[in-house]
Amino acid sequence: MSSRRRPTGQRSTATVDPATPIEPPRGGLRAPCPCGSGKRYKQCHGKARAGAEFVARPFEGLPRETDWVAFREIVPAATMRTRTVDGDEVTFATVLPVAWPALRRADGSVFVGVQAADASADASRDLAAALDEALAADGPGPVEHVDARRSTARLQDRLDLEVEPELVVHEGFDFWVDGVLDADPGDAEDPSDPLTALAPQVRASLERANEAVVPTEKLTAADSAYWCRIGDNVHLRWIINTPEDEFLDALARLHAQPLEGSEQPASTLGDGTRFAGFFRAYGLVVPVWDLPTGSSAEFAEEPFARLVDRFRGALAETGPLDADARRARAGLLARQVTLR
Repeated sequence: MSSRRRPTGQRSTATVDPATPIEPPRGGLRAPCPCGSGKRYKQCHGKARAGAEFVARPFEGLPRETDWVAFREIVPAATMRTRTVDGDEVTFATVLPVAWPALRRADGSVFVGVQAADASADASRDLAAALDEALAADGPGPVEHVDARRSTARLQDRLDLEVEPELVVHEGFDFWVDGVLDADPGDAEDPSDPLTALAPQVRASLERANEAVVPTEKLTAADSAYWCRIGDNVHLRWIINTPEDEFLDALARLHAQPLEGSEQPASTLGDGTRFAGFFRAYGLVVPVWDLPTGSSAEFAEEPFARLVDRFRGALAETGPLDADARRARAGLLARQVTLR
């Protein structure tokens, strides 16, 4: 008999309460559960996480839902300021230093990282939990872990829905440390501020984050449309809240007809561009267009504005698709991309 086998009749003395949230072990879901039950985490306290109800459209009901999706999915460096129902000012940022879920500064300001790892199957609930942790903190410091199962509140419950927040795109993450790391020791900056106290760690995180930033700019012709350059490739991504069938019908009507003065279909922005495909993100459709190599966001503005007008006109049509549009629709449906 192995010396590691527990004698018959002897049970673990560990307290095992499946309703008590426990952080995942460092070894992953297959590692032993930290509660001491002897089971793997995914077969023990990880079950509750795995069984949580998935919310396909977590930001529905928030002002500027499409920007929340952009914030979460495709914009690398951005901030958005808004207010809670209790009047607390809060700044959401795509990513925070060291990938913290949230942060409370020495001046009391609260930041929440929107692209932090999921803790549950509902992104809105995860972010609300991080916000609650930061607001409840006794003093300045990062929130290093959030377990959304401790609360059922969502952003829709926590934020003042009368406030229309504006998403601001940044070239990098220098907004993390604006006026902090360059301050002389003992200067006006509060040394208890987590960004000051953890300066080397924050600076290293800043350098890594800035190196990974994909150049991105917000276009003005429509909400939540973003130009980006990934290597030599230039793209336009537009997050829309039109139902997928209506989006496909409208785009098919355009794709089946030529663009005036061009050999390209009316579903493009003109010569040198093409409709690359679309993907789905948090319940919304995100069409993607390829733009000419080396082209700028300014290049895309005017032709995109004309495309938006054509798309809205096609969206208003309610009759059945003709044969050409039906063929175009079938081809468009196959163009599902993973570009994010």
